[in-house]
Parts: sequence; C-alpha cells; structure tokens
Amino acid sequence: MESKQNVSKLNKIFFFIIIQIVLSCTIFYLIRIKMENVTEIEQPNKIVDVPQKPFYIILLWTRPFNYHFPLNNCPQPFDSSDCFFTLDRNMFSTAKAVVIHHRNVCNSKQQLPQIPRPPNQYWIWFNTESPSHSPNLAFMDNLINLTMSYRADSDIFAPYGWLEMHNETQNFTIPEKTKLVAWAISNWNPSSRRVKYYEELKNYLKVDLFGKFYNYIPLAKTEKLATLSKYKFYLTFENSIHEDYITEKLWTNAFLSGTVPVVMGPPRKNYERYIPADSFIHVEDFPSAKELASYLLALDKDDQKYQQYFNWRSTYQPTKQRRSWIVEYCRVCKALKEAPVYRTIPSIAEWFK
Repeated sequence: MESKQNVSKLNKIFFFIIIQIVLSCTIFYLIRIKMENVTEIEQPNKIVDVPQKPFYIILLWTRPFNYHFPLNNCPQPFDSSDCFFTLDRNMFSTAKAVVIHHRNVCNSKQQLPQIPRPPNQYWIWFNTESPSHSPNLAFMDNLINLTMSYRADSDIFAPYGWLEMHNETQNFTIPEKTKLVAWAISNWNPSSRRVKYYEELKNYLKVDLFGKFYNYIPLAKTEKLATLSKYKFYLTFENSIHEDYITEKLWTNAFLSGTVPVVMGPPRKNYERYIPADSFIHVEDFPSAKELASYLLALDKDDQKYQQYFNWRSTYQPTKQRRSWIVEYCRVCKALKEAPVYRTIPSIAEWFK
C-alpha cells in the first residue's frame, strides 16, 4: 500500500515538472514572438543602416583627358549630399545628368552616348579648351541641355581661377626678385602669334624659357612657383585669343608665384571683369614689342612704380585652390539642385565662338 502511494507521489511530481517545462517553453516562445515584432519606434536607440538612394545620379561619360581622380568627394563649399557621381554607363537610364567632356568625344559621333535617352535627362557639355582647340562642335547640335566652361555666360561657370576678398586689409610681401622675365610654354608653334611676339621681344630684353619642348630650361611642377617667384614679370601668353579664355598661366603661374603678369589674350576690358586694372600689363597697351620691353626695363629700375602692381593684394588674393577635376564636377551637383530650365541648345558652335 505504501509503495503505491510513493509511486503516485512520484507521478504527480513528474507531471508537475512536465507542466512547468511546457509553461516555460510557451512563455519563452511568446516573449520571442513579441520581441521579433517590436517596431523601430518601440526601440528608439536601435540604429538601422538603410541604403539611401541618391536624389541625383550624375554620370561622367568619360574621364576628362583620362585623368583619374576620386569621385563623390566634393570639398567645401560644395554640398554633394544629394548627388552620386559615377563612371558606370550601366546607370545611364537612371542618371539625372550625363557630363560629356568635349575633347574625349570630338573625334567621332560614335563616342557620344548611343543609348536611348530618358526624358528630361540633362546632357552637360563640358569644355576647358578654347574654340581654336575644340574641333567638331557640330557633333553637339540639338543634343546639349547645359554648358559648363570657362565662359562667364555658361550655364555652369567653371573658371580657371578667381579672386577672393580679404576679411580685412592685409600687407603682401613681394617675393625677393633676382631675375627679370620668365615664360613657361609646352606647345611651341613658330607660326603662332605668341611665339612670333616672343621672337621680337627677346631682341630687346632677356626672357628665360621653361617647358618640355624646344630649347628651354626644365621646370619640375614641385619647383615651378618657387622658381617663377624670383622673376619680376611672367609672360601669360594664351595659345589663342577668345572671350574669357584666361587660364592657369595667369591664375597659377603668375599670381600664385607673386610675379606681375604680362598678358596676351582677350582685350584688357575682358581681363578687368575678373582682376584689377593695375594687377597686370597687357601687350596691347604698347604699339610694339620694343616699347613693351622699354617699359619693363624702366619698371625694373623703379621699385616704387613696380610695387604699385601689387597694391590690389591688400584687398584681394587669388584663390589658392588649384583647379581640379572633382571641383568642376561638383559644380554640376550644385547646378542641378537649382533646377535649371530644361531646353536643348541648337548649336554649341554658334555660341562658343
């Protein structure tokens, strides 16, 4: 009898344990289900990485002159948070804009996009060269929606340089000068106006030539500004004469090295749209190279008059931000955010001449 009672007690204990296990498992399961269905609002401290689709996809149809540079790395003051730059042509159909660098596609119309074009996609014509060095502009007829170049009347203005105003008046120290005139040139064309002018000018004063070709002094990029800063004057002779075509020859070689530029380019009034009238010497201010040479030699002997060409630097300074490809493309992002009017330009050649 007692044995049966013991067995009964053991059965009850075993059954109780089974019930507890079942209940525990059920409660654990219900809690797990509840936790899996908790919303993000109920877990405010949880961080979820959700891929954000960019608002504007900007396709670079080619690398300009095949230069490699980092994309999606716009410096200040450009805000590119709503833009995504890519070289992947598979993204053509979703791109808000396609940037076409002229010199990379000017040999054949087959180098332009041949894919069916999505509605209202902007094709942006990008060019840093002058009309004289921009062949086959007719390829762009009735294709381009926005222009980007050094021309001030471009839809996207991309100058070679610019002046910035000081917050307060500053004193500029003129670099020590030990030499007179320098000129760095890489494209030597004996029939060009600038070479012909130099050939006459050198008869009246000494000009030190730097560059890659012809018979001039080698000049490493890392030493360029330090070397040119020793000269009082620098010949900023452009390879062709066109409106607003004022290149790094002025902004970098002359201004950043602290020399006085002697310019050959568009008319004086065009230069004065961007730089002070007393910051440069224009070859057209003189009837001949001989008289220009006489003026430079006179300035060389008159420190006070020479220093007047630096008075503007108490108020302004040339930008120290060297021209870079990524900056040019960052301008595209800014322009798209400003919602430019969508229209097609009948002829780039007619405008860019």
